[in-house]
Amino acid sequence: MTRLTATAPAKVNLTLHVTGQRDDGYHLLDSLVVFADVGDQLTVTPSPDLRLTVGGPFAMGVPTDDRNLVMQAARALADLRGVTQGAAIKLDKSLPHSAGIGGGSSDAATALRLLADFWHVAPLPADHPAVAALGADVPVCLSGPGPLRMQGIGDHVTPAPALPDCALVLINPKVDTPTPAVFKGLAMRNHPAMATLPENLDLDGFASWLSQQRNDLLDPARKIAPDIDAVLARLRKLPHIKAAGLSGSGATCWALVADMAAARLAARAIQVAEMGWWVAPAALLRGA
Repeated sequence: MTRLTATAPAKVNLTLHVTGQRDDGYHLLDSLVVFADVGDQLTVTPSPDLRLTVGGPFAMGVPTDDRNLVMQAARALADLRGVTQGAAIKLDKSLPHSAGIGGGSSDAATALRLLADFWHVAPLPADHPAVAALGADVPVCLSGPGPLRMQGIGDHVTPAPALPDCALVLINPKVDTPTPAVFKGLAMRNHPAMATLPENLDLDGFASWLSQQRNDLLDPARKIAPDIDAVLARLRKLPHIKAAGLSGSGATCWALVADMAAARLAARAIQVAEMGWWVAPAALLRGA
């Protein structure tokens, strides 16, 4: 193969319950994760060695060496599968950084899939220790793109029930909320687990269920980035918004709407009012 391309979809935590903390410092989570049809783009072409270039609107500040999860994923796959050939990886960054939507983790998971095809080797399963070693969100990103329940330190991933027809609006006020700082700001670390998602909910039922769940990182994230409150307030004033919340450690917020037409209308209204924000209407990916 001379060229392979794939999209690394945005990961959205519709819920995020922090249920404990292990002795080694890792937090225990319980989260409903979905994937959206917006994301970064990865392209792989032949090269005598392994190399990474980064472009796109959010390329600034993204490393191209082994600090980048894409390079770490590539080297892990090559080492485990005995690959000796190289690959030139081009990463086009369309998702904002430190945004709570798994940009780096999704990039790494997509690199693992893409390079397995490119090198004609067996892919790494999502529960492989080398996948978890890349980061807590990489196993769930490798398990997508259907809706998933992520538990433990991110290493326990199970399919979630099918969701009703719906779409999302994603908004980031272009402020960073570094994940370690957000977790450090937690007032407590032993919250109740997420309620089980019932089967066969309609959109209103799903929105009602979401309203009874939490993102336990919202309070510490909004202290770091007060603009989160402005985003959520603006979302909740719009018609047709069924539910809204913060994804992951932020600062990206999501809004649940009935379909892509409603998502585009809401996104347009926000873009006109807040030209400096990143706004994206998005369909939910359903998986195989």
